[in-house]
Amino acid sequence: MEFLRKNGRGLLVCLAIAVPAWLAGKAFPVVGGAVIAIIAGMMVTLFWEQKGKAAPGIQWTSKIVLQAAVVLLGFGMNLGVIFQTGKQSLPIIAGTVTTSLVIAAVLQKALKVPSKTAILVGVGSSICGGSAIAATAPVIEADDDEVAQSIAVIFFFNVLAAIFFPMLGKAIGFDTAHGGAFGIFAGTAINDTSSVTAAASTWDSMWHLGSATLNKAVTVKLTRTLVIIPITLVLSFMQAKKNAGTAKSGSTFSFKRAFPMFILYFVLAAVVTTVCVHFGVDAKAFDPLKELSKFMIVMAMAAIGLNSNVVKLIKTGGKPIVVGAACWAGITAVSLTLQHVMHIW
Repeated sequence: MEFLRKNGRGLLVCLAIAVPAWLAGKAFPVVGGAVIAIIAGMMVTLFWEQKGKAAPGIQWTSKIVLQAAVVLLGFGMNLGVIFQTGKQSLPIIAGTVTTSLVIAAVLQKALKVPSKTAILVGVGSSICGGSAIAATAPVIEADDDEVAQSIAVIFFFNVLAAIFFPMLGKAIGFDTAHGGAFGIFAGTAINDTSSVTAAASTWDSMWHLGSATLNKAVTVKLTRTLVIIPITLVLSFMQAKKNAGTAKSGSTFSFKRAFPMFILYFVLAAVVTTVCVHFGVDAKAFDPLKELSKFMIVMAMAAIGLNSNVVKLIKTGGKPIVVGAACWAGITAVSLTLQHVMHIW
């Protein structure tokens, strides 16, 4: 009861924004419910700056609900299937992720972009968009403005990819009789699942391939999502050492403080799914948990929007967009180059 008394109002506000945003995201999957929710939250804040008794619940939603959503994402992953299908795409995934993170690090110093924003944009571009940002933000202690800024940048290039990548695939001569080449391209070069599925579905429709491209792209995308684990672990240790050096969280490095437990639960969720599927449980049995995870991310994005200063985001948005553009271009170029070298197309 004490929890509800303290956080109930904020939770209800976030829920009131998340439900219509979720439904709108279903109607417009290229945009997605998370983006709609964060924009709606920012618009509400323009007229409701002082949250009063709703503030604790909004803050709790933006942190704890976000971490819980990441854990539930693990139930959408069968490690065996991902590892088997990911063998072909793993070198490309490694190349694109490394490229994006290096570009983000270089431009962060060159353009003097806030380091946490650059990390979120680099990770979001290279791994899985909003989900990667959701997993990384609490690890590096990013504030809501930095998360909102990064989500906005990722969204912009998501939409461009969903629209133009099928045209690009046709222009450069991807195989139109099979969906494998474009599926790998979409799965490795487009950051968010919504735009991966949109682009892959478009390619299937263009060449009457059923769902061949979509199946390939989604599996490759799930393989990419696993990169969240080592990236967040490395970042958590770096952040803990930094905090120890500034006496922010004690005078010495602590493995226990550094290790993000929600990532461990994420892995355990994937293991549960893998074991259950191995023993005959239909993978679709986990679909409700996957959907709940996606809704919780939308709800958390609503909270982040409510805590964000939209005027500040607009004023400081130029440099993060440059970082996002450079990461996007680098990922696209590396994905295409490695596919060509590996004779995929």
